Amino acid sequence: MRVVVQRSKEASVTVDGKIVGSITKGFVLLVGVTHEDKEEDAAFLAEKIANLRVFEDDNGKMNLSILDKGGEILSVSQFTLYGDCRKGRRPNFMEAAKPEHALSIYEAFNAFLQQKGLKVETGVFGAMMDVQLINDGPVTLILDSR
Repeated sequence: MRVVVQRSKEASVTVDGKIVGSITKGFVLLVGVTHEDKEEDAAFLAEKIANLRVFEDDNGKMNLSILDKGGEILSVSQFTLYGDCRKGRRPNFMEAAKPEHALSIYEAFNAFLQQKGLKVETGVFGAMMDVQLINDGPVTLILDSR
């Protein structure tokens, strides 16, 4: 399982011209699932993300987590995170999980984040989405459950 974490000041996701999820300060998460991923991978990354210390404290040091700051999460499914571009010019998506498996793991991941007390907004799984965000910092990290 792979997640791109972007610290944001505000963000939203739109499907067919309608906003389906939006947050103020927090994280935009682009979430990719591969064939071998299990709920344990989702739980591991949810724990890691909830406790990442990437928000500034009163001294300007990155010492606070999203839980400490009361931030929100916009979680967006993103199968293209498993695109392999090593050969040719068109990405190969063979490592991306089939939709049924990916949806199950993605939903478990979001549930684990909610269990931590985080507000989680989402896009629409499998839909074409427009994601807008104001990146804060910018701070962008790539996490992998492997």
